[in-house]
Amino acid sequence: MKPVAKILFTLLAAVIFTAASSTAQTRQNPMETDIVTDAPTSLPLERLYASPSLSGPTARMVKYSPDGTRVTFLKSRADEQNRFDLWQYDVATGKQSMLVDSRLLEPEPVELSEEEKALRERKRISGSAGITDYSWGAADTILVPLGGDLHLITLTNSGPVAKQLTHSDAFEYDARISPRGTFVSFVRDGAVYAIEVTTGKETRLTPEADPGRAVSYGVAEFVAQEEMKRFTGYWWSPDERYVAFTEVDESDVDIIPRFDIEAEKVTVIEQRYPRAGRPNARVSLYVKDLKKERTDRIFETGPDAYLARVYWTSSSLWFLTVNRDQTEIRYNRTDSRPWRVWSPYTEHNDKWVNLSKDFRELPDGRILLTVEDGGMRHAITISPEGHGETKVITPPDQVLDSIEAVSPDGETLYYTGYADTVLERQLYSAPIGKSGSPDRITEAGKFWDIKISPDGQSFVGTSSSPTQPTQTGLYHINGKLIGWIEENALDEDHPYAPYLAGHVVPEFGTLKAEDGQDLYYSILKPPTFDPGQKYPVIIEVYGGPHVQTVKRAWGSLSDQFLAGQGYIVFRLDNRGSNNRGRKFEDVIYHRTGGPEVRDQLAGVSWLKAQPYVDANRIAIQGGSYGGYMTLMTILQAPEDTFAAAVSSAPVTDWSLYDTFYTERYMGTPETNPDGYAASGVLPYAGNLNTALLLIHGMADDNVTFDNSTRLMAILQQEEKLFELMTYPGQRHGIRGEALQTHQMMTRLDFLDRHLSAPDNIPEN
Repeated sequence: MKPVAKILFTLLAAVIFTAASSTAQTRQNPMETDIVTDAPTSLPLERLYASPSLSGPTARMVKYSPDGTRVTFLKSRADEQNRFDLWQYDVATGKQSMLVDSRLLEPEPVELSEEEKALRERKRISGSAGITDYSWGAADTILVPLGGDLHLITLTNSGPVAKQLTHSDAFEYDARISPRGTFVSFVRDGAVYAIEVTTGKETRLTPEADPGRAVSYGVAEFVAQEEMKRFTGYWWSPDERYVAFTEVDESDVDIIPRFDIEAEKVTVIEQRYPRAGRPNARVSLYVKDLKKERTDRIFETGPDAYLARVYWTSSSLWFLTVNRDQTEIRYNRTDSRPWRVWSPYTEHNDKWVNLSKDFRELPDGRILLTVEDGGMRHAITISPEGHGETKVITPPDQVLDSIEAVSPDGETLYYTGYADTVLERQLYSAPIGKSGSPDRITEAGKFWDIKISPDGQSFVGTSSSPTQPTQTGLYHINGKLIGWIEENALDEDHPYAPYLAGHVVPEFGTLKAEDGQDLYYSILKPPTFDPGQKYPVIIEVYGGPHVQTVKRAWGSLSDQFLAGQGYIVFRLDNRGSNNRGRKFEDVIYHRTGGPEVRDQLAGVSWLKAQPYVDANRIAIQGGSYGGYMTLMTILQAPEDTFAAAVSSAPVTDWSLYDTFYTERYMGTPETNPDGYAASGVLPYAGNLNTALLLIHGMADDNVTFDNSTRLMAILQQEEKLFELMTYPGQRHGIRGEALQTHQMMTRLDFLDRHLSAPDNIPEN
């Protein structure tokens, strides 16, 4: 799962400082701050989600051209922030220009196929319009899927020229240009097709799908997309001779009828959804030899194993499999017919293994990958033959985030990680062929995303800090700025400029968990904070694996907005969350909602000890795993710990969630029945003594709606009052300016009612 709360609030803006001044003027009790709900100079609610984005323009999906002369990226329109066009930055001149106007290729909205809707939901881009994906071919060709068809863009001296490649009624997706630029491949109706670029000839590369048998080809099943972040099911070899592809057999996977409830209709979607303990899809790996026109079956996984990753090297096909218990990642290799498979390397952990996307072939044939042996993710090299010792490349006591690139000579590794502080992701270099310590390349005080150039001489760095929204620049490989791709300067023309005077910088600190480990927190105080006053607090929680919310980056503007309304906003990354190593993460093994809750309650205790906090006016809210954490925390906390809680799209019973995520931490309901009972929300529902607002999208295909309906039924049976807001047609996250505005209105109305100072509580 991923966090919903941040997505829901991303575009909220700060309320300028005069709003908090109005708070002091209307206060009834001089020792308690009131909540500003209608300050005349506040940023209007209707502006919070409107275009242009208050965080300014950002460059998305940044890529170098194959020859390194251009940097391309998706850029939102000033008049429609969720619609993206394709832009380019000329490395030599520093000039940028639009390459593809999405409105020219897609003048009218197109109804997406169910497969495309699901894929966008898995990628967390379901609210985007226009161009959402593209891929480079040769140095002068770019493939752009748009409106269900494919468009090949050729870059000429007189400008880009677009050619539509497909004209079918079906929806083509997962499209790319083959490694040498000969073909454009894509998935249509559950099979893989290729179009020869020069002739336009279309060929089906895989068997046709058989919906009646629930069999498809070249696609990624639900858990591969949602949990493994594997969004494709086919892979070209570097020489274009072979295409590896999946056969996905979901015939044994349970059909979960999902009522896709919209405003004017109800559609029953028969979704293949493998819940914890239930059968997975059977996924087989095939290789098609385009030269000899034959197809061979290589391997089969499932229902008790997973195909996690597939990679081609210069001479071999590698694929990673994970066992059902998720205690080992097996690195499998096969070379050519008869496609004998063996496993040169296996990573094992007694609790669970975490997947990465780190796999590179070095010039000398060794394989570079990352593992968590010893507790922290670090880089190693292995022999492709499976013999000889592994070599450690990066410090095993520092958390590596991901491999970004290897220099063309194979001597230097570039990677991102947290060696300096867990609050900042930085770019580092480390020698591969000799001993030496890593060097930090990027500027401290920021949080970075990196894309290294093909020749290893430069990189595109996207960074932000608590005082600077996202910027994207071109940098020398030593970290020196060459030029801005998107400076996003906070000048007088910036959308956020009218509200900058009220911007508050968070304070960071640490608390101790019960086992002595550090818990990082951030606290955001109102713009006119007076230490002699007492303030209500909103705890924003996620708390789940693979997510970090406390970091030195441009934060959610909803936090700024709430601070401007007179709230203190508090975030704490409890044990079980990301980028702290296995000791920090492993505490949730076979029992979630225990250690994480105790850490959040430690944060509450710290807050209540602060002289400026009103201990009777503390709320907690979160979505997805954060919605689960919100419920588990209020239901296990002492009475009157919280004044209010907002839970969005929560998992309430882990047996309702998918296999790969849930079983990684919990095992199955059959092997760990006590853990499932202790970790579920429903057994604690009768403890509810906190004002609760429950929010859920009625078409949620990730945390299905019955998670909330089961909780509702128990609360009603227990005669527990709660408030409810559902959104017809919305999935795992509420999209669109109008609905986001409505959701914010709902949240603020609820929080204001329950966190008002005692003298200002309305009679009704």
